[in-house]
Formats: sequence, C-alpha cells, structure tokens
Amino acid sequence: MSAEIRAVTIRPTFTGTVGVVLLLGCLRVLCLNTQLLPRQGAVTYTVSDSISYMTYYFEQQIDHFGFLENGTFKQRYLFNDQHWHRNGGPILFYTGNEGDITWFCNNTGFMWDVAEELDAMLVFAEHRYYGESMPFGPDSYSDAKHLNYLTSEQALADFAVLIKYLKETVPGAQRSPVIAIGGSYGGMLAAWMRMKYPNIVVGALASSAPIWQFTGMVPCGVFYKIVTEDFHKSGPGCSESIRRSWKAVDNISSTDEGLEWLSGEFSLCSPLKRKEEAVGFKAWLQETWVNLAMVDYPYQANFLQPLPRWPVKYVCRYLTDSTVPDKPLLKGVAQAVKVYYNYTGSAQCLNISQTATGNLGYIGWFYQACTEMVMPMCSDGVQDMFEPQTWDFGAFSEECYAQFGVRPRADWVGTIYGGKNIKDHSNIIFSNGGLDPWSGGGVTRNISSSLVAIMIPDGAHHLDLRYNTNYDPQSVLDAREFEVNYIKLWVTQAAKTP
Repeated sequence: MSAEIRAVTIRPTFTGTVGVVLLLGCLRVLCLNTQLLPRQGAVTYTVSDSISYMTYYFEQQIDHFGFLENGTFKQRYLFNDQHWHRNGGPILFYTGNEGDITWFCNNTGFMWDVAEELDAMLVFAEHRYYGESMPFGPDSYSDAKHLNYLTSEQALADFAVLIKYLKETVPGAQRSPVIAIGGSYGGMLAAWMRMKYPNIVVGALASSAPIWQFTGMVPCGVFYKIVTEDFHKSGPGCSESIRRSWKAVDNISSTDEGLEWLSGEFSLCSPLKRKEEAVGFKAWLQETWVNLAMVDYPYQANFLQPLPRWPVKYVCRYLTDSTVPDKPLLKGVAQAVKVYYNYTGSAQCLNISQTATGNLGYIGWFYQACTEMVMPMCSDGVQDMFEPQTWDFGAFSEECYAQFGVRPRADWVGTIYGGKNIKDHSNIIFSNGGLDPWSGGGVTRNISSSLVAIMIPDGAHHLDLRYNTNYDPQSVLDAREFEVNYIKLWVTQAAKTP
C-alpha cells in the first residue's frame, strides 16, 4: 500500500474494506504502450532528455516453489545503462508494483535524478499479473486456478532470478551491487527483497511502505485517522464539514427530489435513481478524500488526477462551515470534489465508478488483498471524519470467496516476513511522509543502526521518490540526500566484500 490509492470495497454492501490499492506517485505521468517482443528483442523509448530506456522480456518460471507447473511467461523489464560505471557501478532495481511498469518507470524521478551521481544502471521490473507480464496471457485473470501464482513471494522470486540473470549476462555487471528501490507496495517488496534475498540485494530503499499495516500490528483505524488529520490541519471546519456530510447525504437522498438534486449538484454522469445508491455515492466521496490526502503534494501534479499544489488546502476552502444546512454543506462538498475530478474544467460530468488512473491493476490487487495482503481498516466517526465502519474479517472472507473463490489468510504476511520482529535484518531505509495515510502502517523509528527510518513532515505518499522540483520542502531534499549517502555506503561496503 497505493495509490497511491483506493479505499474501496468490492461491493458497496460489504462490511469493512477489502483493500486499498497502493500507488507510486510522480511529477509526470506518461505511459507508453509497447508491443510484446521476444525475449532478446528490445525497443528504445526516449521520454525526455533525462529518460531513455530499453524494453526487454525475460522468460520467467510461472511457479518458483513447485515442480508440477513447468510453464513460463515473459516478464517485462526496462533497462538504462547511460550513466552506469561498468567497474562496480551499482544497479538500482525498482521492484514493480500493482500496475504497468512504464508508468512507474517514467514517474520514479529519484532514480533518474541520482543515476549519474551514483554511476548506476537502472532496471525497472514489472510485477507478474500486471502490465504486460501475464503468466497465462489473456487467461491470467480467468479464474482462481490461473490467479493462484499471484503472490508477493512469487514476485520476489521473479526479481531474484532476473537480477541473477542480468549479473550473469550483462558484461561488467558481475561485481555490481544491487539496491532494491520501491514505493508503496513496491516499497514493501523492496524491503522484503532485502530480508528474503540478502545474497541478491545489498540494501533497500522502501518509501511509504506499510509493512506493518497487517493483522495485529497497528490499530485498524490509524489510516483514516491520518487522512482526517490532513484535512483538519488544512483549513478550519474542513474535517468537521466532511464528518457531517454523510448524514446530510442520507437526509437528501431519502427522496426522489433529493436524489435528483444530488445528481445535478455533483454533475453525475449517471443520475442517482434509488436511495440505496447513496451507499455507493458515499463510498466514492470517501475514496476521493483518501486520494486527496495521498497526493497532497506541494506542486501541481498530474498523478491520479490533474491537481493544484497542496490540493487538500485547496479543497478545504469550500468546506469552512460545518453548521450550515444540508444543501449548502453539500454544495461545498460538490465544489471540493470537482477540484479533484475536474480541476482542468474539461470533464462534462463525474463518473462515480472511477477515481484514479487506469494504469493500475485493481482486480489483481483485490485478489492479493483477498489472499495474503489482508490490511484491516476501520473508522469510528470520532477520531476520524468518516462513517463508523468496523473491521469484520468473517464478512471480508465471505466477500472474497464470492468474488474469487478464495479465502484470505489474515496472519500470513506476518509469518513469512517477520511482522514487527525484523531487528536481525540490515541495510533498509524506511521513508514515510507525515501527510501520508500509509505512514501509520510504516516503520517510522530506527530499529537498528542499519534499519533506519526517515520521517518527512511535509511529505505525502512517497514524495521522496518523485522528481526534484523547486517546490520541494527542505525536509524531502534532506531525505533524498540521506538516502543517496546510505546507498553510497552500501556500495562501498559491497566493494570491500570478497
């Protein structure tokens, strides 16, 4: 976790939250659709003066841990060695998230910004079942049998095998130390990569990586509490107005006239026809506030949606008085929502079935949430601005079974990755932003001298992995400098290792 994020349920009637899609943000969003090429085929893409990469496809095992399924698939990875020093220069290896790898590549500015300084090769590896890396082609999502190999363990094994292949086949790479880098779910994978394969990667930068957002590790309400704090700090009356808006929606949607008014005021593409549809409408609003908190960046950005700088402060200007009657209150909510969905003024209407970019694999992430990525979330309407919603694992399990025919394993991630008992690992940087809801499930304090935490008070979701800009707060500039220095230390240590 994101997106960095969707706080959504599989169906509006579900009790609890199935899973939040974890995202990696960037200053620019430019996604390139490539043709599927054979393993040794490659094509060069030049996105700007600073971004140019080759696209390759590597023949991966579908199942790394069993011997019955012997099939393979083509895993896409992107490669740049423009600044790489072949005599020991490091390999910065991006551990791909739940989406198209070109989107993450073109938007992970930190790696492009530091490649020359570090004499580094850049590799962006696509996560299986996302983008073009489909183990069973068009049948990959057809049923639970085909989805069975969509796990973080299989993805980490993909990365390990690919790194081994690169070091064996790229001339000069044999002595190149590898640093895993990722944000959100990719950051979790980067950290777990160092934990599970310390022989493959010498260190990891895990940005906005909520490795503790799992059963029994943090309170289930911490995520929505941080979202609320963002809005509370961004304008007087803002979080209070949102907290009151849920009841206002219930009141207005109780009549046909009210449904028509809501549909018109929010410029909905599909008008609300029945009061039961207010449940989905409120879920859409909730997801909107979460997304805004995640992408509360100090500059204009076109990530989930085109947005102004400090977008939470921007929308809070419409939510200043929580004491007004229902319709004036919801007029302000509508204006705030339109900042997120129609800041450019180009949208003719608002579609409540879509809240973010289409470059993320929502179905794949929902499946992962229904198997091993079980992240309990709840709200109480007191410490947060949302409607009370308990975490009901039983209902969650039933919903997952109805959707995919599988049951979640609530404690599995803690079992395989160690939960909070990770003190014996080394060389991992955990960075988190004070504005990021996912920081509640992240590592925010040093665990040892080589398991270090960076807090960026003015940072939203993985701000440190975005491109350098003139609007960056000093805290993120300091964080990036710290990260680069640690990477240099790992490279130096690796060079001294026989």
